Amino acid sequence: MSGSGTRSYPDPWDGNLDFARAVIDVVPWVMLAFSAVLTVVLYEDHAETGSPLVPLLLCGLAAAWTLGMYTLRPAWRERPRRMAVFVVVLLAIMTVMVFGYSWLGFYTFTGYYYVYRLVGSWRWRIVGIGVVACLAGISQGLGLYGPFDPARALLLAGAILVNVILGCAFTWFNWVSHRQGLLRSQLFDELAETNSRLEATLAENTGLHRQLLAQAREAGVLDERQRMAREIHDTLAQGLTGIITQLQAAEQASQDPPERRRHFDAAVTLARESLTEARRSVHALRPEALEQARLGEALTGVAGRWSERSGVPTQVTITGTVRPLPPEAESALLRTAQEALANVAKHAAATRVGVTLSYMDDEVVLDVRDDGRGFQPERAPGAPEPSAGFGLVAMRQRIEGAHGTLHVESEPGQGTAISARVPAGPPAPDETPAGLARAGA
Repeated sequence: MSGSGTRSYPDPWDGNLDFARAVIDVVPWVMLAFSAVLTVVLYEDHAETGSPLVPLLLCGLAAAWTLGMYTLRPAWRERPRRMAVFVVVLLAIMTVMVFGYSWLGFYTFTGYYYVYRLVGSWRWRIVGIGVVACLAGISQGLGLYGPFDPARALLLAGAILVNVILGCAFTWFNWVSHRQGLLRSQLFDELAETNSRLEATLAENTGLHRQLLAQAREAGVLDERQRMAREIHDTLAQGLTGIITQLQAAEQASQDPPERRRHFDAAVTLARESLTEARRSVHALRPEALEQARLGEALTGVAGRWSERSGVPTQVTITGTVRPLPPEAESALLRTAQEALANVAKHAAATRVGVTLSYMDDEVVLDVRDDGRGFQPERAPGAPEPSAGFGLVAMRQRIEGAHGTLHVESEPGQGTAISARVPAGPPAPDETPAGLARAGA
């Protein structure tokens, strides 16, 4: 019964097939048996009406047709054409039953089940429901006693109209509801598939991004190594070569003290320049202590070794939740601690030192305190002690280079407290080759 171009939808009873099949398999037989018994009773009460043979034969015909086409042929129930033939012939038998014997209309309403269950096309399902509704209305109208006058005809038409409207309306709304549910299900499936594809695409993009970053980092590291090699060749190697040359010349001028002194002075000058270049290059690299340990462990190791050399007791305290930091921040904090401890050894004459590393929500704070002689902080940034190397200015530049701040508190005779603060995360990714090289160093 599925006409061409008609879209079929799954049966809404598919979620409860056991119940639906039980209803279809049992109720029609019960109603057919009831109709047959009612026929016998009616003819016994009205013996003058004749023999009940014909209505009983109609009941038997319906039973035989249902038994042969449906009950004993479960495999045929999935064949639309055979079920279409079964439903059409059964409706024809019901039509003869209703027009000939109105009380047999008790059996006709079972046609709703067969049409609704076996007709796949919703268009034809509504047509079949309309036919069954007409038969139900006719059986109700013809079952009234009395002459067939206009009033009875009006009641018949009303019964047919009410049954058709109710049956078709119920089927129509059921079809609309089921179609909306099917469309929602399809929409959810499409949305789930889209989400799966989006997740796969995001995962693929993440992998590609990581691969590109790794390649860029490797290229940056290679570029940085080549740059350092060129710089060492152009500065340190040439300086060492010049020192050797000057020393050899001084040895050859052993009989000429002024010339010998000149060569020695030149060698010393070259050595100092080379030392300056070495310091500049070394401070551009990641501290060795951070290569094998985290910041807290590296800080503890640096402070311990410093304490052994200087003889000043040092206590290291780590607070908060320890977590990885950007390489620039870790390097800056460790270098600051080293420089602060070096300044304590050179200038403070302290008897004890405290180093505290505090992990906060959005920043990490390094505090280095001593009980030494102290100084005037306002003089340090503009005029650091020459013997202090980079000193406070270098520490401040290093911390500010990691997007942090450095604060110094000191008074003569009251000791010194240095506090360095750096963000817990990078403010912005630097994906240039040099920046990636520094991040991977």
